[in-house]
Amino acid sequence: MLDLLSSFIAELRTVGLPVSMSETVDAARAIETIDVSDQVLFRSALCSTLVKSGDHLSAFDTTFDVFFATRLDHGDLEVAGAEAPEMSARDGSSSPRSGVELAEQLFDALRENNLRALRSSAAEAVSRYAGIEAGRPVGAAYYLYRTIRQLELEEMERRLVQMSLGENSDALSERLAADDARQRIEAFKSMVESEIRERLVDDRGAEAMAESVRETLPEDIDVMHANREEMAQLERALRPLSRKLAVRLARRRRRRHRGPIDLRHTMRSSLSTGGVPIDVRFKPPRPAKPEIVVIADVSGSVASFARFTLHLVHAISSQFSQVRSFVFVDGLDEVTHLFAESDDPADAVERIAAEADVVAHDGHSDYGRALGYFAQRYAPDLTRRTTVLILGDARNNYHPAQADVLEEIRARVKAIYWLNPEPRNYWNSGDSILSLYAPHCDVVLECRTLRQLESFVGGLN
Repeated sequence: MLDLLSSFIAELRTVGLPVSMSETVDAARAIETIDVSDQVLFRSALCSTLVKSGDHLSAFDTTFDVFFATRLDHGDLEVAGAEAPEMSARDGSSSPRSGVELAEQLFDALRENNLRALRSSAAEAVSRYAGIEAGRPVGAAYYLYRTIRQLELEEMERRLVQMSLGENSDALSERLAADDARQRIEAFKSMVESEIRERLVDDRGAEAMAESVRETLPEDIDVMHANREEMAQLERALRPLSRKLAVRLARRRRRRHRGPIDLRHTMRSSLSTGGVPIDVRFKPPRPAKPEIVVIADVSGSVASFARFTLHLVHAISSQFSQVRSFVFVDGLDEVTHLFAESDDPADAVERIAAEADVVAHDGHSDYGRALGYFAQRYAPDLTRRTTVLILGDARNNYHPAQADVLEEIRARVKAIYWLNPEPRNYWNSGDSILSLYAPHCDVVLECRTLRQLESFVGGLN
């Protein structure tokens, strides 16, 4: 069991869950005090000791199912009153029931919400339709698709709704019936997926299967290629992330080294030691908060990365003495006032897309033009306390780079950081001219995920 637990925790760490050595010990001690045959209790014990964020629960559940899911034997799966024997879930023997009979059995189980019958139907459906071949390197999603498409679950969902409503119904009843039917169908799909996963674990082993079904945590999602559901996950993760970063920055400033010697208090303290300043007193530290200027490319797919960065920087703006934001395509516009007019940075980011004046010529990214306009109009406002963040992929659509403008800006400010959401091996390919700008930046970073963004913003000082 300890070897299996170690492999399980190693997989959690590979996924990205922060599991410390002390938490590993806590988990081992927890399972010593419970009945490990009680899978619900076993799962709860591991979850409570190893998971610290609700965003990580889905990845934990998937990994747990691969390593520890209990396979029900066929005696537990048999439906009371069933005339025909069940198909073996492991040996692949054929069932005497036809596809129509299987569909009717499944519908009856859905209607009665009979979990044992549903598991039986899931096992038989996988054996009949999935076509799992031992040793074949095919993902579980493919077998799930092959199984589900044969079962006509949409038609069953419609029949469940009609059966629940009867003749007299109103809008509320229809909605409740539809929600209930949908939940039953989704629960059955999960049973089918679990059955497929168990069979693949038997064939390939837990470690290999865990690698094939590994989930990406919200903080590791590539912002540039996130789908709608993943973008929603990112937005939900931003608010707690901003609070955590704000607390971290504030704590770091409070714990900075002591300030200069306080001569007045040192001399007063030395009176008790005959004028010898044994106890040297220091003034409290007064660390200056940095000024942040963000210049973000909001064209095309880069806009999603700029959106999250602007949101995060303004969400922790209390930790900076000043935050000013500029967005551009081939024209540049200051959008700081949009954040000042809204209590929620997310609302301000939404307004930027609708109200910012960022197109001045042909509507294609022109870093040289945008940086030139910024230097001409706003350079006098920059000081040695200013840190400039440039967000973009440096794809200039073959326009003039005007890198000397960035050199002039660097001479006025504390530092320039360039955050590029593209993979590093894409830099300086095609119309990317990052190599012309990089010499005038203090740091050029690949920044494609919330984890990378958190690491960078948390280090600003």
